[in-house]
Amino acid sequence: MTRNRVLIIEDEAVIRLAIRRYLMNAGFEVFEADSQRSGLVQMRKERPDAVICDYKLPDANALEILPHLRAVNPSVTVVILTAHASVDLAVSAIQQGADHFLTKPIELPALLVVLNRALEGQRNRQAELAEQARKTRGALDPFAGTSPAIRNLEADVQKILQTDRPILIQGETGTGKGVLATWLHQNGRRQQEPFVDLNCAGLSKDFLESELFGHERGAFTGAVQPKQGLLDLAHRGTLFLDEIGDIDLQVQPKLLKVLEEKRYRRLGDVKDRFSDVRLIAASHHDLAMLVRDKLFRQDLYFRLSTIVIRLPPLHERQEDIPVLANGIIERVSYEMGRPRRDPRRSQHPGPPGVRLARKPAGAEERDRALPPAERGGRDQAVRPPLRARRAVDGLRLLESDPDRGRIAAHRASPGRGGRCDRTGGQTVGRQQEYALLQDPEAPD
Repeated sequence: MTRNRVLIIEDEAVIRLAIRRYLMNAGFEVFEADSQRSGLVQMRKERPDAVICDYKLPDANALEILPHLRAVNPSVTVVILTAHASVDLAVSAIQQGADHFLTKPIELPALLVVLNRALEGQRNRQAELAEQARKTRGALDPFAGTSPAIRNLEADVQKILQTDRPILIQGETGTGKGVLATWLHQNGRRQQEPFVDLNCAGLSKDFLESELFGHERGAFTGAVQPKQGLLDLAHRGTLFLDEIGDIDLQVQPKLLKVLEEKRYRRLGDVKDRFSDVRLIAASHHDLAMLVRDKLFRQDLYFRLSTIVIRLPPLHERQEDIPVLANGIIERVSYEMGRPRRDPRRSQHPGPPGVRLARKPAGAEERDRALPPAERGGRDQAVRPPLRARRAVDGLRLLESDPDRGRIAAHRASPGRGGRCDRTGGQTVGRQQEYALLQDPEAPD
């Protein structure tokens, strides 16, 4: 896992060097700056987890730089150092957002304890947010079923569960690519960190760039304030890009830079920013074919296809349909507050994906929201068959040609349950006749 990153903003080189060596020996990744200006440059570029800042700098004091640090990363831990401590100054620093206030000369072991405690609290807060997000989404099992296809899939996924390499998930629409991506995050090494997803289908180049990388104020018309991108929000966590095959060719090189260097630039900015994310991509397209058609960059495809997972469609795992249908019906029944019913659908090949298979299972829920005349099933409005329509045509024909009309009505309604008309022939039931007279052109 990536080491904790610390930025030291201190104008005295001796103190800065001593803190740097001590923290590096303790396992931290350390960056340095000697002024407010260089400190903010490093803050945007390296995205540290904590900042150790001297109170008095050549071009500002710590209370003046503090809002700028929070603007770049609201959750960053800030420790202020000063040689001229006072109660009022310490209270003011804490009130304005500093996490700790230490006096010089610095006791390095005490500084290490403060940093570790602050970073542990930061991780706990992020873990709570991640747990809330998981509860909101609801846990779904991507390996429900007993078919050889799904068991082989689970075995393959277990082998790559703890890797941080990019993963490409391919499969037909509705086969559960998003469910698997969520499961990979929740059971992987970054499970305590954010999970951020974006469906790239149909997004324009400018909108996609703004969503992924963020933008600075004035970057384009309407950009009245800076905006964090999803790479900011997913830092240390997982970024899931669904339908990555639809990404504009001009955006693909920037995404490649994120994979290779973990760096990117916001729209309207000239400085690189750091983002450590695990990328999971998905597509129902054959990306290799898109590469041949020059619709997808070959170098980006090679980086994404380090690990490829193919999700089997339902027609390759028909023995799993009862299990999947049971799960769908249980969820729908729970949402509707009604008892579940056992499905009897395994003989039907079904749609290619689980999401599409859920639509018939949710038909009852849809019917409850419709007026009776528009519902399916027992409440369905009368829709007479073709034979009944022909019978009414025969009745109408009686007025102009009695012989032909009698024959048509008799042939159209030979079965039981009809009423006799004045010709003695068997016609249609009252309910169907009434419906036909109201709408004679109604289809079967």
